[in-house]
Amino acid sequence: MNNFNINNLIRENIKNMQSYSSARDEFKDFTHNMVYLDANENPFSNGINRYPDPQQKKLKGFLSQQNKINENQILLGNGSDEVLDLLFRAFCEPNKDNVITLPPTYGMYGVLANINAIENKEVLLSKNFQPNIDEIVKNVNENTKIIFLCSPNNPTGNSFDDQAILSLLKKFNGLIVIDEAYIDFSKNDSWLQVIDDYPNLVITQTLSKAYAMAGLRVGILYASTEIISVLNKIKPPYNINNLSQESALKKLEQNTLNFQIKKIINERKKMFESLVSIPFVEKTYPSDANFILIKVDDANKRYNQLIENGIVIRNRSNQALCENCLRITIGTKEENEKLITVLKLL
Repeated sequence: MNNFNINNLIRENIKNMQSYSSARDEFKDFTHNMVYLDANENPFSNGINRYPDPQQKKLKGFLSQQNKINENQILLGNGSDEVLDLLFRAFCEPNKDNVITLPPTYGMYGVLANINAIENKEVLLSKNFQPNIDEIVKNVNENTKIIFLCSPNNPTGNSFDDQAILSLLKKFNGLIVIDEAYIDFSKNDSWLQVIDDYPNLVITQTLSKAYAMAGLRVGILYASTEIISVLNKIKPPYNINNLSQESALKKLEQNTLNFQIKKIINERKKMFESLVSIPFVEKTYPSDANFILIKVDDANKRYNQLIENGIVIRNRSNQALCENCLRITIGTKEENEKLITVLKLL
């Protein structure tokens, strides 16, 4: 790592601002039976009349133990999109700075860049859907604050080469954000294991995919305590509601993750095997995620045929390098069998 200094990235107005202090930030001792008259809440108990814990301590405590990482290195958001947005707002100066994304990739990086008036420099992946390090480095300038790497990548499903990511971590003096939304379906280890070795490394994960909690909207960001401290200054005070915190913790404690992941990976394997026999499927791309990207003869035609048969997949033909490509999420055994049956009849 060459000359990385977090203070060189933080927007000046963020450095100088005072964060909002909520009632629950100021009084934190919940071990005693107190009379709470500090937050202008309705006093009549119904389970949701009190504000939630603004720092989600119980949920962070579970994630801390599970991942062997300090609670002060965890930020929770209303879905991954919120924590990604906070990165733009903390480190990117509107109408001045830029970020680098690698299409085809998760579309919200570009959307958030536009919302925050940040230039989005797009550097296409290679034909094998791997980062083009030389081109990325060429596009870096003094105003480049963040490089976004989605690995396993959406919509392609593959993981990025470890050496490529390491190269960027060592060469780039801004933030490297590795989006690991699909890491639980991959044979590769999470980059969380080395997060303390790289002060510019930020990792985002989610409870929406492998953990089956998409409806709760809980995104996770792991980083150095310095980065988390900056993000905590600007996050909304009560961004994760009580119901989401309690439900997420309850689901995590049930420990169904490994069982469900095994079933999904097994169904993914069977899906690959079945797709080979479909004449109009020209290519199936390797996947470390809970979906498979396929290239077909006519994506629009096949997509509409599936809709007519009551099956909704994703047409990704409008993405770079994904002409005539469809993305298929791995469903239940019964759903997958129905899909293959329909495909064989088209």
